[in-house]
Amino acid sequence: MNGKETVLSGIRATGNLHLGNYFGALSKFVRMQRDYDCLYFVADLHALTTNPDPDQLHRNVRSIVAEYLAAGLDPEESTLFVQSDVPEISEMYLLLNMHVGIGELMRTASFKDKARKQLGIKVDETDEDNIERQIIGSASNKRVNAGLLTYPTLMAVDILIQKAHKVPVGKDQEQHLELTRRFARRFNSFYGVELFPEPANFDFGGKPVKVPGLDGSGKMGKSEGNCIYLIDDEKTLRKKVMRAVTDEGPKTPNQPVSPTVENLFTLLELTSTPEVVKHFRDAYADCSIRYGDLKKQLADDILAITLPIRERILDLQGDDATIGRVLRRGAEIARERASRTLAEVREVMGIRRFY
Repeated sequence: MNGKETVLSGIRATGNLHLGNYFGALSKFVRMQRDYDCLYFVADLHALTTNPDPDQLHRNVRSIVAEYLAAGLDPEESTLFVQSDVPEISEMYLLLNMHVGIGELMRTASFKDKARKQLGIKVDETDEDNIERQIIGSASNKRVNAGLLTYPTLMAVDILIQKAHKVPVGKDQEQHLELTRRFARRFNSFYGVELFPEPANFDFGGKPVKVPGLDGSGKMGKSEGNCIYLIDDEKTLRKKVMRAVTDEGPKTPNQPVSPTVENLFTLLELTSTPEVVKHFRDAYADCSIRYGDLKKQLADDILAITLPIRERILDLQGDDATIGRVLRRGAEIARERASRTLAEVREVMGIRRFY
């Protein structure tokens, strides 16, 4: 569009954004804005796979847009839009599905995992060869919706319809991005065209950021219930941090740090100064550490980052005029680009008007 590589990313409209979203993606998106042609969207169509309450879905979309803006995404630098505001995506979703196999969709790890959860099947109750039969042949009233099965197709369309070159994805989405590349190659080969570039995972450089949860687990996530949200007020945030899982403390000097305490050090390294981190690591090493002091410092340093963002979020959530203006402009840009790609796809596939 402007000589810059196109970068695209979206977040499902399933709830508020948390510290993992901020350090893993949002803070980096802000830095990328001037160097790339960036499109960021709220994936409300993807959220429909869990059949959300309609009013809650609408509120979630507004919240995420407010959080995007509050975190520093600039609508003058980036294109911000809602997925469903670009109906060309839905049409191309149908067309691309004609070149996608049911088998390759059913074999994706995320589909099997989410299908098991929807049907209430425990991992130890079935094996990989049997899961497809259970999904298709379940005698219960539970069902796995087709949208969940074709989720990778919709994700591929989000990317391909904007002809994105790079897509920042986490490890759990790498298989979907590989499917997107496969679908692009298949379409190009089948019709003898070079319509779609094959998108690559965006490499931010350096070690990938993995923000741990407060429950001692390895990853912060909404479904795990172990999050610090950008919208959390001070009292709520402090209470969460003070309840974070630790251990009984080091017994001997320089003993290895336990995984639960290492999680807190990881959060400290993301939010605090090197001097603060060194102070507490040294205290752990000489067995003088007090976890209460560590948690109070961690809460202070997190709040220094999140409270200004929270204030902007609250202002924006009540400003439908600003949100509407941003999304209207973003939808116009995203639709203009998508409509050009869709017209090419229709022409290539032989869907041509007689008038």
